[in-house]
Amino acid sequence: MASEDGTVTIRGQVFKVGTRYQKLEFIGEGAYGMVCSANDTLYNRQVAIKKISPFEHTTYCQRTVREIKILNAFDHENVIGILDMIQPTSYDDFKEIYIVQELMETDLYKLLKSQTLSTEHICYFVYQILRGLKYVHSANVLHRDLKPSNVLLNANCDLKICDFGLSRVGNSNTGDIYTEYVATRWYRAPEIMLNSRCYDQSIDVWSVGCILAEMLGGRPLFPGKHYIDQLSLIMNVIGTPTEEDLLAIGNEKARNYIAALPKSEKIPWQQMYPKADAVGLDLLEGLLTFDPHRRLTVNAALAHPFFEQYSDPDDEPVSEKPFVHGFNEESMMKEQLRMVLWQEGLIFKRKRKVAEPDQNAMET
Repeated sequence: MASEDGTVTIRGQVFKVGTRYQKLEFIGEGAYGMVCSANDTLYNRQVAIKKISPFEHTTYCQRTVREIKILNAFDHENVIGILDMIQPTSYDDFKEIYIVQELMETDLYKLLKSQTLSTEHICYFVYQILRGLKYVHSANVLHRDLKPSNVLLNANCDLKICDFGLSRVGNSNTGDIYTEYVATRWYRAPEIMLNSRCYDQSIDVWSVGCILAEMLGGRPLFPGKHYIDQLSLIMNVIGTPTEEDLLAIGNEKARNYIAALPKSEKIPWQQMYPKADAVGLDLLEGLLTFDPHRRLTVNAALAHPFFEQYSDPDDEPVSEKPFVHGFNEESMMKEQLRMVLWQEGLIFKRKRKVAEPDQNAMET
């Protein structure tokens, strides 16, 4: 039960969210913190409140800063947004931050565990993923960690992409050099493992292909146990790359490694997914093309005949301007990151003019 100042204890975690948010209930818990559902009494809506306590670990701090900055800049139906940010009135008391977002009922990972999807559902879900990704890429952002658990769903089949903690700003035309990649292996494009630091927006398209295959088959397509196993699984399905494909690998050592592997023939998608729609399998072929330069772009995928009933370029909005990060959080110390997070909360309040909850509950 909430105290008069709105403080609630959920499974040993104290939520200081003020009196605006009522009826908090536990949803889940992860490395970053705990998530609860709540009733937003100001707007009479159900929300999710994520309590984040990132300041013990620099990496968590960096990812939190990155995600909040990106989401505060984004506004799209298929990308999870931030409705409110709750923090104490004093910087000295700033030990955690609360992110309020729209409450989604499940995620694609859980859904695929519980049921087989119809072609109609698969089509609509993948279309929405690509629609959201079109916006993300137009803002010059790479998601870098698309997977079923980062795709949120509601009962009415609305879909939102979440978890931008591993995202990067990058130019789709230049193949920027990035820090070492750490996202989920099963959904990684082959060029990430072969070039490591040089890739572009096509890595997200590969991930969408892996997600589509998982929807069709009910299980992950490339569940590699380690780096070498991951590459082997990919080659065993899509076949050994051609000489032309190998030219897309900038790393000579990696190129020679692939060339020396035993030759594998491509397995026809129809053989792997005999009940699948043929047009959908043609889309899958385009998404899971080895050479990133020949892989479908998001725009080309959205125009694919598989989405004929949904495709509408006039209703697939893009970002008004590229997202500009402005600094490299990976070079910052924890206290600097803490200050950035604090300032981001203040900027959010000014920019969105969101009604403040009772902040007295935040004071200690």
